Amino acid sequence: MATFKFELVSPERILFSGEATSVIVPSVEGEMTVLAGHAPLVATLKAGVVLVQTSDSNGKEFFVNGGLIEINQVSATILAEQARFIEDVDAAVLDAEILAVETRLAATTDETVKKRLQEILVQLREFKHVFEGRKAA
Repeated sequence: MATFKFELVSPERILFSGEATSVIVPSVEGEMTVLAGHAPLVATLKAGVVLVQTSDSNGKEFFVNGGLIEINQVSATILAEQARFIEDVDAAVLDAEILAVETRLAATTDETVKKRLQEILVQLREFKHVFEGRKAA
């Protein structure tokens, strides 16, 4: 299967840099799968899981909370607002993320910022619900 260069970058560090056969990302337009030779695209990400397949039998999962993905025919790069290895995510981490957004929302008077923070809050709560169901299964 054809591969392409993929990088997942957070403000703190590079979480992944290497060859991938596919990457599934949570875009605000819906879940999207990236394969080698993908048409050029830039998309906004929402809170969710990024699944990186490095071979037919090997993959890695990451939690992202916002950001952008830039795709061209030979590579894809995620510039995440926040990103973690999925094993570093639990209900307490998600609760802290939700509280931080709620605090920022309560403190702002800018309507554009309020709208964006409300969207992020909905995404985080939705992800927490799905994440908890996934852990229980």
